[in-house]
Amino acid sequence: MTTSLAVPERGTLSIAEQAVQRLAAHAVAELDDVGGSAGRFLGVSLAAEDLDRSAKVTAHVTGGEVRLDVRLSITYPASVTRTTERAREHLENRVEELTGLVVTRVDITVTALHTTAARRGRVE
Repeated sequence: MTTSLAVPERGTLSIAEQAVQRLAAHAVAELDDVGGSAGRFLGVSLAAEDLDRSAKVTAHVTGGEVRLDVRLSITYPASVTRTTERAREHLENRVEELTGLVVTRVDITVTALHTTAARRGRVE
């Protein structure tokens, strides 16, 4: 016998900001021409910007909505405008698909442009 509970009795699901951050960072890695960003302290890079690093994502979850701040690098000569628009759309779709949260805003900071020569050295 299957019993279903009335909606008010089901409870709520909370998704931690850190979980959303990790999901979003993974979603960015699904894109071509996009790489990661080095950690920063007081605005100064702590290491070299690297295509093999993960993008840095900060998520701000409020109720059923999330705002993302993303730091990433792009492979030159890819268009910064088109690549960030594609990344923004992909993040909105994937985060909503994976979490059920509505993405209200995605702010993207491009921290570096990498040449295609740097990309050729990357092992996939």
